[in-house]
Amino acid sequence: MPAYLDTTPCPTPAWLPEGHSQTIFASQLSSHHHASFQRERVDTPDGDFIDFDWTAPGLGPDTGVGPDLFARLAETAGTAAASRNGLVLFHGLEGSSASHYAQAISQYFRARGWTVVVPHFRGCSGEPNRLPRAYHSGDSADVGFMLDAVRQRLPQMRWHAAGISLGGNALLKYLGEAGGTAGWLAAAAGVSAPVDLMAGGRTLGTGLINRRIYTHMFLRTLKSKTLQKAQRFPGTIDVLRVANARDLYEFDDAYTAPTHGFRDVADYWTRASSKPLLMDIAIPTLVLNARNDPFLPGRYLPTPEQASGHVVLHQPEQGGHAGFPTGSFPSNLNWLPRRLADFFRTGR
Repeated sequence: MPAYLDTTPCPTPAWLPEGHSQTIFASQLSSHHHASFQRERVDTPDGDFIDFDWTAPGLGPDTGVGPDLFARLAETAGTAAASRNGLVLFHGLEGSSASHYAQAISQYFRARGWTVVVPHFRGCSGEPNRLPRAYHSGDSADVGFMLDAVRQRLPQMRWHAAGISLGGNALLKYLGEAGGTAGWLAAAAGVSAPVDLMAGGRTLGTGLINRRIYTHMFLRTLKSKTLQKAQRFPGTIDVLRVANARDLYEFDDAYTAPTHGFRDVADYWTRASSKPLLMDIAIPTLVLNARNDPFLPGRYLPTPEQASGHVVLHQPEQGGHAGFPTGSFPSNLNWLPRRLADFFRTGR
C-alpha cells in the first residue's frame, strides 16, 4: 500500500510570499517562546560524547540531570496521562537546542505536559567533540545510540521522535533501516528533510541566495570547526581543500565523506539519503516538506509510491525550509508544532 499524500496548505502570511522569505524570517526574525534545558553528557562507545538537553514540566534551571530527575519523571509518567508522552527532537545542520524550530517545538510540547529531549550531533552542543569525526546527514548509527539512551533512562514513556532538516533525514534513514524494531516508538516525523541529498546539495550550490546566504552560513561554522579539528589531529584532514571549499559539495568531498567512511561526496550523498528507505518504514511516520523549500524543491520530493503505507507525505505548497510561519504580522511559528502534535495524536 502506498503512502498517504496530504496537500493541506500551511497558511503562510501574504507578506512572506515565497520560500526564501519564509525560511529566512523563521530562522532570523521570528519571535517565539523560549524553552530552558538541563544538559546531560553521555559517553559514546568510541570514546566521544553526546550532549542531551532535557526539558519537562517542573524542570527548572536549578534542577540537576541525573538518576533523581529520571526517577521523578518516571513516577510522573506512571500517574499522569499527559506526562507519559516524550519527544526526542533531532536538530538540523549546525543546529542545536537553541535553534528556532527546537525552541518553538520544545516549548509547545512541554506546555502540554510532555518531556522533550534534544540530543546534539557531535560537535553541535557548543563544545568540540573528542574525535576527528563529527556528524553527517545519514548518521543513523548515532541516531540509534541517542534513541537507545533516552529509552533506557525513561522506558515508561510513550516516546515519539522528530527530526528537522539534516536530523530529519538521519532519523528517516534510521527508521527505514530499523523496520519493525523501531516499533517501541509511538510515531515519528521528518520535517524539511533533504531526503535526496544529491538533489539538495546541488540545489544549495546554485543561485545567488542559496550560495550567498545559506551555503555561506553553513560553511562559516563548518569550516571553522573542521580547521580547529585539524590543529588537534594533525595529518587527518586536508586543510587546504577544506579552507578553499566554496560550497557543500566541495566541503563534503574534502572532509565529511572521507572522514566518515565514504569514497567521495557522490558516494556519501547517495548512501546517506533516506528517500530509498522510506519504503521500509514500519511505524507511523510523517514526512513534511514544503514544495517551495529552497533546499529541496518539490520536484525532488517522494511520491506515495516511494514510501510505505505507514508514511504520511504532507507536502503543502508554502512553508519554506523548517519555517512554516503563519498568522498576521509579525507572524509566529506555531503551525509546525501543532502539525506534529496532530499527527502524533491521530496518525494523519
